[in-house]
Amino acid sequence: MSDGEPERSRRARAAAELALTSVAYHYGAKPGFVLLGGLMPELLCSDSTWLHAGTTDVDVQVNLEIAAGAANASRLEQALRDAHFQPSNDKVWRWIQVDAGGRKTIVKFELLADLDTERAETVINFAGAENLGAVNLRGTGYATKGAVEREFRAEVDGALRVVRLDVASLPGYLIAKAAAAHGRNKDKDWYDIAFVLLHNDAGGHDEAARQVVATFGKSPGTHMHTWLVNLRANFDDPGAPGPNAYVTQLRIDHPDADLEEAAADAVLAVTGFCDIVDGRTR
Repeated sequence: MSDGEPERSRRARAAAELALTSVAYHYGAKPGFVLLGGLMPELLCSDSTWLHAGTTDVDVQVNLEIAAGAANASRLEQALRDAHFQPSNDKVWRWIQVDAGGRKTIVKFELLADLDTERAETVINFAGAENLGAVNLRGTGYATKGAVEREFRAEVDGALRVVRLDVASLPGYLIAKAAAAHGRNKDKDWYDIAFVLLHNDAGGHDEAARQVVATFGKSPGTHMHTWLVNLRANFDDPGAPGPNAYVTQLRIDHPDADLEEAAADAVLAVTGFCDIVDGRTR
């Protein structure tokens, strides 16, 4: 990708899923957070033959952890440490896992909140924790609506561990991702949105749009409308930033793909999705 992001790979994705499972296992109970980003595209497109690029990130929505108070905060902070994470400099909402020699980051674990009582992008420090917090990002709260429970398993501390935790549903993921794309304008967001709309297990962008309408209502609010307008503008034609980001990564993962056709498919999927959700078509 062209925006300075770490290279996405299968190895990185496996490390991210292992890290998430390890944190959930050391938590000692079902966590209160909801998995929002990073690992989600592949989970939402598990039946697809198309390969997703992978991720180095684990993004979780922590409104429920914050509401639970100091006991949960302390438990989550200790679970992160037991899974070999440490705070990233002064960013208490971003924890990093490094390789055995301490040379480079393996996985980033980011904690995101969406509280109306706090200003956007404010850092919220958890009561009862030493170095744990969340960054308040508008739109991440959509991931908690209709979240579903999923099972993860991995070898942690020499034994197979099985954990269950909540993950964003297809509509919750897409709207939260559209909000993130509006806020930071990164290639990886455009790629992930196009990939999920084209290859999701629900059957494509039309069904994804219908699920969004069923979950969040027929008339999107001001914020959602703004995010959708921005999303549509970035997929307005095959040469726009969105399709370009999609085919750039596709060229790496599927070198035999018809990139011209893929760009056109991305435009069709995203604009069709936005039109349905925003009430332009049925």
